[in-house]
Amino acid sequence: MDTGSAATGSAITRDEVAHLARLSRLALSEDELDVYAQQLDSILAHVAQVSEVAADDVPPTAHPAALANVLRPDVAVPGLTTEQALSGAPAVEQDRFAVPQILGEEQ
Repeated sequence: MDTGSAATGSAITRDEVAHLARLSRLALSEDELDVYAQQLDSILAHVAQVSEVAADDVPPTAHPAALANVLRPDVAVPGLTTEQALSGAPAVEQDRFAVPQILGEEQ
């Protein structure tokens, strides 16, 4: 399998990522090497494109790598009741957690 940049036209190769990982003392799996090589190549290509001076035919982008939204849906759910929140507390006073006073005490 040839991972050279001449054959694929990429600016950074999988072997170069592996070399950088070794220098950085990072243990990367085979899959991670492929992913990081692709991402770094995308970043370098984006930087090269931007450095050529923005033109009308260059689409505006916010990030060189394709990103997927990984957020959970924003759904309101009921919170704990006071009784539920305090059920595991070792001490309770006036519907609040009771803790020992630490400021203003003489030792």
